[in-house]
Amino acid sequence: MMVTTPVPVDLAQVLPGDLRSDQAASEDLRTLFDQSGLNMAYLDPNLTIQQVNQEFLRQFGGSSADVCGRNFCDLVHPSVQQPLRHQFSRLVEGKRNRFATDVIAVGPEGSAFTVPLTAVAACGGAIPDVAAILVLMPSARGAENTGVVTTRKKILSEIDARILEGIAAGVSTIPLAARLYLSRQGVEYHVTCLLRKLRVPNRAALVSRAYSMGVLKVGIWPPKVVEDFVK
Repeated sequence: MMVTTPVPVDLAQVLPGDLRSDQAASEDLRTLFDQSGLNMAYLDPNLTIQQVNQEFLRQFGGSSADVCGRNFCDLVHPSVQQPLRHQFSRLVEGKRNRFATDVIAVGPEGSAFTVPLTAVAACGGAIPDVAAILVLMPSARGAENTGVVTTRKKILSEIDARILEGIAAGVSTIPLAARLYLSRQGVEYHVTCLLRKLRVPNRAALVSRAYSMGVLKVGIWPPKVVEDFVK
């Protein structure tokens, strides 16, 4: 994939106002970009990735050539793409200069994890319009200490995994029972256990929670549980 030319950006513009007058601000931010331990990326106003740091590449896999030139929203779960685009649009339109939100990011091999994202508008030199967007997210290593990224614990039995896959595919109780050679009551028992285990009130929330935890693979149909979560 062709790497697009990075957008010229006055890096100091993304710093707090009291630091912008510091002549070393831009250099400090470049150091932060390379050594912060955060996943950091610069996007153009169309949300095309222009530059990333090494931590970002470690988190999402691939090389700079693989990542640069892609739309940033391709790296998040489809369920959060539209609201995230809306937030970015308000940033580009100048209605706000930054925002913070939780997103479901998609890592290598379809692994998903919930992570807080902060986006900051950056102006290019004397150009008043937004020239680029700085995106910051905790790395998996840093987020594990705060519980942001779900550790892949073996929380599901084999039968729980198959039932979760069936629910995510929209299979109702009776066909699911026939498929798994269980009684209807047996399926309902396992569903109740899953609801309690993932601390959700209903089946729709169960599926949503499973995707947000990375238990269900992203971009796969029919739904498939990540084997790391199966005992």
